Amino acid sequence: MQKILLIKTSSLGDVLHLLPALSDARRFHPNLRFDWLVEEAFAEIPAWHPSVQRVIPVALRRWKKEPFLSVWRGEPQRFWRAIHLDRYDAVIDAQGLLKSAILGCLAHGRRYGYDFRSAREPLATLLYQAKEQVDRDLHALTRLRILFAAIFGYPLPRSPADYGLSKRFPRANDPSFDWIFIPGTTWKSKLWPQQHWQTLAALAAAEGRVLLVWGTLDELTRAKQIAAVAPERIRVASKGSLSQLATALAAAKGVVAVDTGPGHLAAAVGTPVVGLYGPTDPQRTGSVGPQQRLLQGMCAQLPCRQRLCPLDDPSPCLQALPPEMVWQALQQQSLS
Repeated sequence: MQKILLIKTSSLGDVLHLLPALSDARRFHPNLRFDWLVEEAFAEIPAWHPSVQRVIPVALRRWKKEPFLSVWRGEPQRFWRAIHLDRYDAVIDAQGLLKSAILGCLAHGRRYGYDFRSAREPLATLLYQAKEQVDRDLHALTRLRILFAAIFGYPLPRSPADYGLSKRFPRANDPSFDWIFIPGTTWKSKLWPQQHWQTLAALAAAEGRVLLVWGTLDELTRAKQIAAVAPERIRVASKGSLSQLATALAAAKGVVAVDTGPGHLAAAVGTPVVGLYGPTDPQRTGSVGPQQRLLQGMCAQLPCRQRLCPLDDPSPCLQALPPEMVWQALQQQSLS
């Protein structure tokens, strides 16, 4: 059995994008077993995949905010012991950042990653002992599948991406909610106008039951405002774990989401998704799975990849996606 350490710390969508590469590797090399180093907020996800033997959580974001308290609690010390518990046949930095490359140097094993032209932060490649070239213009999920195929020496599969989650989160025949809406995102420029969400919610509530998912207090406020258009048919979700969210998403007929992690999670569990994209390029970072309908807004500057739109608030590119068109797309996805 070969033991591999994976480094893919965040974010939610990026972590999910690595799962199909694991499925590919397991198909061609059943003897591979993976440990996975990941930010503590996403530590549930790697354990969902059958090839992952051990999850090593790290809390770089929190340690940066609370350095002295973290050391006093002994958290970095415990992480150090955990990463040194095994010697690995390979240490793969699937993030391509300087911080992830440094984390790889802490482990025992030959370090692999993207080459200088392929990595998101080229300086990270100075810390790898083996490097692979992968086209940066490809989708992030496809790039990871190519990287693993090159490292482990098998042909790139032509089969659709397999996240390895179908047994853990099976599709439900009698869902509690017909549709799930995910209006929240960390980038202000990715927000679909609140009035559009309210119109869509009213259309959906006339035909079925709707669940609104949120992550922050600001998103909770937005969700309550959307639910107010038809409170008897629309519910705001309770705060729960990622596993609970995945279970709910797997049970829905369809999902509408902006470019955000839970939208990628819906795709990973096989739920039809209508994705609303503005400043980001769905061809490079869009949700990947069966029955994905990715709608791109309209603006001459797209994809601008700006967290704050320089033109207006809300972003005019997303204002150009009318709720009636989104509702029609959701109905088509749910029935196909």
